[in-house]
Amino acid sequence: MNKKQKKVLIRIIAAALLIIAVSFIPAGRVVQFVLFMIPYLIIGYDILLKAFKGIKNRQVFDENFLMAVATVGAIVLGDYKEGVAVMLFYQIGELFQSYAVGKSRKNISELMDIRPDYANIERDGKIEKVDPDEVATGTVIIVQPGEKVPIDGIIIEGNTTLNTSALTGESLPREAKAGDEVISGCINMTGLLKIKTTKEFGESTVSKILDLVENSSSKKSKSENFISRFARYYTPAVCYGALALAVIPPLVCLALGMSPEWGNWIYRALTFLVISCPCALVISIPLSFFAGIGGASKAGVLVKGSNYLEAVSKTKYVVFDKTGTLTQGVFEVIKVVSEIEESKLIEYAALAESYSSHPISKSLQKAFGREIDKTRVTDVSEISGEGVTAKVDEKIVAAGNAKLMRNLNIDYEECDDAGTVVYIAVDGQYAGYVLIADKAKPHSKEAVAALKKLGITKTVMLTGDSDKVAQSVANELGIRQVFSELLPGDKVNKVEELLEAKNPKETLAFVGDGINDAPVLSRADIGIAMGALGSDAAIEAADIVLMDDDPLKIVKAIKIARKCMCIVYENIYFAIGIKVLCLILGAVGIANMWLAIFADVGVMVIAVLNAIRVLLVKKM
Repeated sequence: MNKKQKKVLIRIIAAALLIIAVSFIPAGRVVQFVLFMIPYLIIGYDILLKAFKGIKNRQVFDENFLMAVATVGAIVLGDYKEGVAVMLFYQIGELFQSYAVGKSRKNISELMDIRPDYANIERDGKIEKVDPDEVATGTVIIVQPGEKVPIDGIIIEGNTTLNTSALTGESLPREAKAGDEVISGCINMTGLLKIKTTKEFGESTVSKILDLVENSSSKKSKSENFISRFARYYTPAVCYGALALAVIPPLVCLALGMSPEWGNWIYRALTFLVISCPCALVISIPLSFFAGIGGASKAGVLVKGSNYLEAVSKTKYVVFDKTGTLTQGVFEVIKVVSEIEESKLIEYAALAESYSSHPISKSLQKAFGREIDKTRVTDVSEISGEGVTAKVDEKIVAAGNAKLMRNLNIDYEECDDAGTVVYIAVDGQYAGYVLIADKAKPHSKEAVAALKKLGITKTVMLTGDSDKVAQSVANELGIRQVFSELLPGDKVNKVEELLEAKNPKETLAFVGDGINDAPVLSRADIGIAMGALGSDAAIEAADIVLMDDDPLKIVKAIKIARKCMCIVYENIYFAIGIKVLCLILGAVGIANMWLAIFADVGVMVIAVLNAIRVLLVKKM
């Protein structure tokens, strides 16, 4: 509980004790009025001030105005205790709501703790702390045990264990050594590290994640927008309704020659005002989404806005990329068939692919086993969905799939084994092929099965890999529909076909690694970036970012979203239902001010309690 909340709590306790004490003091109406005004002003001065400022700024119709009119009216009618009690219970509800928001905000603020305060730079043999914003790309920084990695970079010296739980939601530490890439926000647990930065702080992973979370509240869901519009028209309507209830029945009675009973009808109107306060809806619905985003971030799922949380709850189609999403993306050379010396074939392939960041390129470089001399490579041309051509030692080397060989009119020996095949040609002559294999991720099969249990009607896999490899992976994981040998543009076309075929009320989610799949992530109803640590393209293009590469997090994201939407609808139906019932009872004179307090504060507390259930994210 923060300082402001503690002050409100002290005011509530003081006002409550004074109300109890004053209730037992026998006194006349004037003395009672003076005595009850003391706790009233203690507990309600800020509400009265806000209501006055609202009237002054021509923004009259809000909950402060409703509470001020209702409580002042009750006091004017002589119902001192009820008027003060309404204000007291309203402040109790506000304190409770403030505490609930703080609790849900805590999950987001824990994520904000990944922001580094400084970076260490060695100058003249001494370590100097500087602002991360001042560190240029290519600078060597020092990260000591227990410190956060402030900027993305590559370890040039040292070995350590990294704690990535603030980013991924997983407690399992990760080993890191010289040559490994590290991202900002991780905590260095053991060894001293020297890291050469590869980005400026403003472009690093931690900055992009913080920016994403800070801006998530600006993208409102349809439910939130509905509640905002509802409150805009509802509050003035009930104010005019209360005025009509206070004036029209007495005037009708006068016209019929009956007693107008002004006090009775004004009391009903004031009760009507207290009941009608839309706090339960206005507070609990945004809080439900805020708690949903907070609970998701705690689980390592970053949602860019409540509109995406609402959309993912309706997911019925899940379309996967293969490499790096369902498979580990860690390729190994398992077979080499060569027309020339085998080591020379690997050398040509590794050099030709040396400028690519694709996992296949890394596996070829690993098989080569020596440092790549890029000065031997010129005229590199990457052909999307096919491979690369490059000049290596003045020889034209082509390395890629069967499409590349056919387009270059090169006769080649086709490989029938399951796996990714890299065909190599030198100076227009076929030189052999390298077979590379990838493995499915440990939880991929479990995730696909779990999605089907959630009611996902269709799971689809899109890949640029050969049909043989694609079918093998799909059969292993239980995915029935597969489209293979696709270029990035073909993936977009397939997603568009699926979008046209589905029900408009259903959502299609595309799950990709965020690097090569940015166009498809943008085109799908919901783009989910898988294993996106450090990937700028993922954070920019995706609507939801999974902070590790576990496919089960997709199931987690959908479950959180559905739980959130279930709670939102529960609160909407419950709050509106109780309000309507109590408004009718208040209008006909059955409901008194105490029932009005329940209809306002009680309903709000129940709705807020229900909203914060979203934070209770179960471990999978």
